[in-house]
Amino acid sequence: MIMTWVVALAMILFAQMATKKMSMVPSGLQNFAEWIVESLYNFLLGIVGEEKLLNRTFWFFAGVFLMILANNWAGLFPGVGTVGHFVTDSAAAEGYGIVDNFRPYFRGGNADLNMTMAMSALFAVLWFYWAITENGLKGFLAHIFAPKGSFKGLILFLMVPIFFLVGILEVISIAIRPVALSFRLFGNIYGGEQTLEKLMGMVPSAIAFLPALPFMFMELLVGFVQALVYMLLCAVFLRLICDHGDDHAH
Repeated sequence: MIMTWVVALAMILFAQMATKKMSMVPSGLQNFAEWIVESLYNFLLGIVGEEKLLNRTFWFFAGVFLMILANNWAGLFPGVGTVGHFVTDSAAAEGYGIVDNFRPYFRGGNADLNMTMAMSALFAVLWFYWAITENGLKGFLAHIFAPKGSFKGLILFLMVPIFFLVGILEVISIAIRPVALSFRLFGNIYGGEQTLEKLMGMVPSAIAFLPALPFMFMELLVGFVQALVYMLLCAVFLRLICDHGDDHAH
């Protein structure tokens, strides 16, 4: 949580510095900030498909991408996860005696399941809000349970229960999405953190960075890819529920 606060504060300070002296011809931090925002907007427009919908949701998609990316990369800074103290827990009741546990002062924000679950829960709530406000409650339920396509007569009568069962499967899929988002991000970041820790423990502390150095570069790439995948999945989930098929031929 502390690491996440530090990252959030750094992002806020960057935004304040980039927009302190705005000019029509951007330069320096303003130019860099505008490039990030414009690149994300154009990229997401191709995923979401509708400019109106993206204007409503861009703050979340861009915000969650930058927050995840900054947290992932901040977790690679020296001292994060390696500087802390030991606490002694009594596990005698379980037959383990006295166990020494290391508690770092800082840990990567996304290496904790509480952080990824919080973001996924927030998206789940926003997904329902956006889906219902874009489709209406009737349209939202019809999008899940109603038959898709032009059916008439007996065929329509037969297709209704089939699509209703498909709708139940869709409800289960919707319920699983926040869990899958949480564990995918947590598992990749926590796994990378543990890999680096084990590699550094294989050699003397004076040269502990040497075996981990190649994997640090890999973790930079993994941190970017996981932030991108998380944002993409959120955008695709929203597009699926808000796509009315108007541009099917396209």
